[in-house]
Amino acid sequence: MSLEVDGVTIETNPNGYLMELSDWNERVAEVIAAKEGIELTQRHWDLINYLRDEYFNNNESQPNTRTIVKAMQQLWDDRKVDAKTVYDLFPLDPSKQGGRISGLPESRRKGGY
Repeated sequence: MSLEVDGVTIETNPNGYLMELSDWNERVAEVIAAKEGIELTQRHWDLINYLRDEYFNNNESQPNTRTIVKAMQQLWDDRKVDAKTVYDLFPLDPSKQGGRISGLPESRRKGGY
């Protein structure tokens, strides 16, 4: 499979994850998100940047939903952030769909918690 982004073909696996992590940029994220019916807001970008930071700067960590919720509570200084909040951003699973849009490898972990 592949994506067409500004005239460049980017290869993906059958589940839509990038074959080459270096192909990712913000425009690629926007194209993947649009394909999945998501218009990226600042909160989406906060979560995307968090996932990318965890992967690239924390031993390729791919946080589960519970960990994402705690991180967003701190980042947004909002103790009311819960799983529903992050699922509203990425309905197909914040760690998996968020990871795909973030240009990260496919997680083999099951479930969100």
